[in-house]
Amino acid sequence: MIEPTLNYVHCPDASGGHRMAYWEWGNPQSAHVVVCVHGLSRQGRDFDVLARALCDKAGNDLRVVCPDVVGRGQSDWLKDPAGYQVPNYAADMLALLAQLQPTTLDWVGTSMGGLIGLVVCGQADLPLPVPVRRLVLNDVGPSIQWDALQRIGEYLGRAVQFDSVQQAADALWAISTSFGPHTPAQWLAFSRPMVKAVAGVPGRWTLHYDPAIAVPFRAMTPEMAAQSEALLWQLYDNIKATTLLLRGAQSDLLSLETAQAMTVRGPKARLVEFAGVGHAPTFIVDGQVQTVTSFLLD
Repeated sequence: MIEPTLNYVHCPDASGGHRMAYWEWGNPQSAHVVVCVHGLSRQGRDFDVLARALCDKAGNDLRVVCPDVVGRGQSDWLKDPAGYQVPNYAADMLALLAQLQPTTLDWVGTSMGGLIGLVVCGQADLPLPVPVRRLVLNDVGPSIQWDALQRIGEYLGRAVQFDSVQQAADALWAISTSFGPHTPAQWLAFSRPMVKAVAGVPGRWTLHYDPAIAVPFRAMTPEMAAQSEALLWQLYDNIKATTLLLRGAQSDLLSLETAQAMTVRGPKARLVEFAGVGHAPTFIVDGQVQTVTSFLLD
């Protein structure tokens, strides 16, 4: 079973810059790069199963890059929590792409990673090495249900500790049942990168991310969300990439109405729904993985 390598890119900011980590799969010399960007409280190892499947299908002619967005995973934490916002994350992705220098570029974005993708793909004047060819938006669109944001805000940023990785996995499952059915082994593997050892406290574990990522998230108001929605629709309408929209059929974040609107405007995304899943599909189940690999590589 192939494993990724861990690399870093320096990203500028007002406090002197920070390092963003990224996990790299496949052939590091391949000019075809698939960038996979995770959700709000997640990290790049979410895409392990998908990355392996993509590399297996492409042989030795693909590079899959899965960043830990700043404040998560192996990336630095920001000195100023106000920097934990989508436009800044998109700027970090430009630094990453400048380092990778692909000649064929695809993007897979789950939830927040999809919003970052809208910013990257929806502005023609950005200094991309090459335009995004194919875009996968995983259970996210320009209109986000306010109730879902409130639900996420209930657990985001809590400073919690666990006695074991299994205990952490159980706690994560309690707030993630909308991800759909997983075997205990699948869920444990999916959860392992979500925790790290507590420094100086043997046998204790905590979540991988900076709790301060919740600061700008909790400052969001319905009025601010409405303003962001108008801008996101403008970005979506500008997208030229061939677009696949995935939706958990029980999603509380991406409404069916929004998903259907995305099929008739902008890039006119092809919509695929997964039964028995809410927010968001995890790309662990075979059908979900096959849908993405076929779209990107066939």
